[in-house]
Amino acid sequence: MEPIEIGLWVSGGMLVFVLLGMRVAFAAGLAGFVGLVWLRWNGFDYDPDRFWKAVEISVKVAGLTPHSKVSAQVLSLIPVFILIGYLAYHAKLTVALFEAAKRWIAWVPGGLAVATVFATAGFAAVSGASVATAAVFARIAIPEMLKVGYNKAFAAGVVAAGGTLASLIPPSAILVIYAIIVEQDVGKLLLAGFIPGVFSAFVYAILIIGLALGFKNIGPPVGGFTWRERFESLPPALPIVAVVVIIIFFVYNPFGDAWGTATEGGAIGAFIIFCMALYRGMRWAKLKEALLETAKLTVMIFTIIWGVLIYVRFLGFAKLPVAFSDWITGLEMAPLTILICILLAYAVLGMFMDAIGMLLLTLPVVYPAVMALNGGELVSAADSAFGMSGPMCAIWFGILVVKMAEFCLITPPIGLNCFVVAGVRDDLTVQDVFRGVTPFFIADGITIALLVAFPGIVLWLPSLAS
Repeated sequence: MEPIEIGLWVSGGMLVFVLLGMRVAFAAGLAGFVGLVWLRWNGFDYDPDRFWKAVEISVKVAGLTPHSKVSAQVLSLIPVFILIGYLAYHAKLTVALFEAAKRWIAWVPGGLAVATVFATAGFAAVSGASVATAAVFARIAIPEMLKVGYNKAFAAGVVAAGGTLASLIPPSAILVIYAIIVEQDVGKLLLAGFIPGVFSAFVYAILIIGLALGFKNIGPPVGGFTWRERFESLPPALPIVAVVVIIIFFVYNPFGDAWGTATEGGAIGAFIIFCMALYRGMRWAKLKEALLETAKLTVMIFTIIWGVLIYVRFLGFAKLPVAFSDWITGLEMAPLTILICILLAYAVLGMFMDAIGMLLLTLPVVYPAVMALNGGELVSAADSAFGMSGPMCAIWFGILVVKMAEFCLITPPIGLNCFVVAGVRDDLTVQDVFRGVTPFFIADGITIALLVAFPGIVLWLPSLAS
């Protein structure tokens, strides 16, 4: 049997395991290991010596491959970013963010919902974990919205959708994972996510205001705050701004050389938030909880990476990415049409898989195909302004894919943010949350279309750091 045929059979088997409920990490690791043995054995005739030799070699490959990738220094960004988010929560910076946003924005139609979106965007700038963002604001924002008469499902949908902003706004764990898989510059990817993330927040805000104007029972405005009260709400939220500035300046300094690496910036940001948490009364029990939650989430992410890396190595031996790339470039379709089809495929796949697992499983095959289109019509809109090189095309595609991963966090039946919000609130069902996020599908569709049509939204900031 040809290696490509083995690759297709093993990949199909892995997808079956995932759809049957097996964790992505174990399904990918098992499929990758079986595939490696099959390639080395290359037959169904049982020859004990040949079979066990194939097993021995595959065990070595399966052991060495994850270690060589996971030991990369850049992956230390993931636990650092997650820790910042949990420390910020215990420092009550989330409450401060929401209070500031409420006092400044709540007077517009749907004001509390808009304030929630911008508060989640602010928390995303120090968290990097969408699920954590959704869980935190389900406790803070939903009771405030219900108190003034918001529709329950809509309030839940706002929090679930707002939580997805953590996937794009740096620091973002998913962007770090994408950078590792496709071997691109982490700093430039984090910079590239900033403007699209803020842009997404504004699109959400415009959608909410429009809905509040059209449906009076969705989001009544809230007033009564004096200018003094508004300005008094800003200082407690300033640590968030400080951490964002530090991380950006460690990645890109517009006035000179960068101050250091993104990992170093993240570590300093974590220390600032830690000091703020201690100042605001965090004790050992809360610190222990933050460290344990960080460790649990980090282990979960790293376990997925380990399992998928074994599968990725098998794909390389099976030459499936090369075959898929040749097939894509041979299609008699406009490259932009191919890109749109790939993004739609991600939308469908995200209904059945979590975002990190989906990206890790698909990128080794899809990314080479997209890069093979680089230089054609796919990037013509950006060529004149940026001269889109391979790395720039990789950054643009990365932001598009991560935005699709955001979209998948709120799509049924597996939309993880929706389950988290429903799990935090006893008065909500998952069906309520899915019903509430429905309008945000339109907002995400508009955002993705604009990012495709105008690559400069993504590429302007990282182009400055070139």
